[in-house]
Amino acid sequence: MGILTLLRNAFGRSRKERAAQTEGATQETAPAVTAPEPKLPSQPAAPAEPDPSEPPAQPEATPQVPEPRSESTPAPAAASTSTSTDEHDLVKAAFTNITVPKPTDPEPEPQSEAKPEPKPEAAPEPAAEPQPETKPDPQPEPEPKTETKTEPKTETAPEPAAEPQSEAEPTPAPDPAPADGDKAPQGPPAPDNESSTAGAGGNTDTEGEAEGTKATPPEATAPKPATTAARLRSQAPGLTTAYKAAGTALKKHGLTGTRARVHLVLDRSASMRAYFKDGSAQALAEQTLALAAHLDPEAAVHVTFFSTEVDGTGELTLADHENKIDELHGALGRMGRTAYHAAVEAVLAHHAEHAPPGTPALVVFQTDGAPDAKTPATQSLTDAAANHPNVHFSFVAFGDPENKAFDYLRKLKTGNASHFLAGETPKELTDKELYEGVLATWRP
Repeated sequence: MGILTLLRNAFGRSRKERAAQTEGATQETAPAVTAPEPKLPSQPAAPAEPDPSEPPAQPEATPQVPEPRSESTPAPAAASTSTSTDEHDLVKAAFTNITVPKPTDPEPEPQSEAKPEPKPEAAPEPAAEPQPETKPDPQPEPEPKTETKTEPKTETAPEPAAEPQSEAEPTPAPDPAPADGDKAPQGPPAPDNESSTAGAGGNTDTEGEAEGTKATPPEATAPKPATTAARLRSQAPGLTTAYKAAGTALKKHGLTGTRARVHLVLDRSASMRAYFKDGSAQALAEQTLALAAHLDPEAAVHVTFFSTEVDGTGELTLADHENKIDELHGALGRMGRTAYHAAVEAVLAHHAEHAPPGTPALVVFQTDGAPDAKTPATQSLTDAAANHPNVHFSFVAFGDPENKAFDYLRKLKTGNASHFLAGETPKELTDKELYEGVLATWRP
């Protein structure tokens, strides 16, 4: 039976006894209401089941239903009002006196209910947010660990090292590797790094190529002789040995690649007759031409013959040098004295006329004794040092080195002249010895 039926029965009894005992009706009806209290614990779900005759909502308003009032129609108006108030009192007393016992056994049920509450909260968070940085809740820390085992995307959540990489790559869908929690995003390198085996991405090959290109310009700009060896072999094969010796001597003195005009001055005094006959003058001319092949792009030597004055001039080239000195000497007539100053002035005039200003010049000045007029000789050399500082006079003395005539050359201090004592048999000198003597002090 429901509470409503009990109340209705109670209300029916009270109305019958209302005429006799108006004051004690409430006392008698109270036990009737409280009598079914022990039955309520056995039926805890009764209030939840709605009565088919009335709506389930608002159980407090049920005592106001006019059904009991319709039964007590013969009662006066005062009785109806008193009964309504009594009914309310009875309903209140019924609900207030009813004590529902609290269940003790279902205590683990709220625990089980509380456990699933954080699970749905933690589950949607890693699913909706792939980045672990935005998770401010520290409670779901143990739960995402189990979730990361099933989901590889969230395994990088506890590691801060992978966070900037996930930020740099907003779509890290194809992350296959991070099963152990290692720094998987750092695994895939750029294609440039894969191609290179040491260091910085493919730039080493370009650097090697740049170094190779840089190595070639020094070779291209390295000092080279004015005339190649191939050209000399094709035009003057007889000068090949002297050409090599001249290159070695120039390299020794740091003169490789030097450019200068070359002059040859030959003494035609009477004492020089023997040196023209044995070929010493011709040999010196050929050695001078081989040296000029390194210094002069034209590979030519201007020759000046002097005695008392300038007897004549000539030109030696790679194509025309054999027996050239003998031919020129034979055509010049009788031989005279030794005038240095005449030869010095002639050479300076020719150089100034045929070479640009400031062009270096090396003058191989051959003689077999001291000048007849020492004062004009010294004056001409002194003027040459002042007016033509780029012209150097290298004296080659044929004859006895102990000859007193060569004291003039030993004492000459003009700064633009040097001397080499070739000896009585200069033709027997090697090319190396001659070049060492000629180039001893020349520094253009």
